[in-house]
Amino acid sequence: MSAGPGGPHFEMRLSRGKVVQLSHAITKVLVDSDNIEFIEDRDTIRQKIVDILQKLLKEEELIDLEVRKKIASQKKEILEGSEEWDLLYRRHYSEELKKKGVGGFTER
Repeated sequence: MSAGPGGPHFEMRLSRGKVVQLSHAITKVLVDSDNIEFIEDRDTIRQKIVDILQKLLKEEELIDLEVRKKIASQKKEILEGSEEWDLLYRRHYSEELKKKGVGGFTER
């Protein structure tokens, strides 16, 4: 986490180990649910969860890069961590999510 004039800015990247750990937790919740019946074995489901999470994280990374490019292309230099930078980041990030069909999420 970094803090600038615009307030704290959280950045989170998950390692492969953390993604696997998260996949185990999600799989456990699914297995413990009375409303879900597995048609595949538990490890196949868990691996699919890993694949989905990694794809989502990669997509988030690409969106982050695109948003940073947009901010860098402004006529005036906008310092990362400033209130203006944070505002632009949230706005452009939200726009990119909407383009991809994920609306309403503006926090980062």
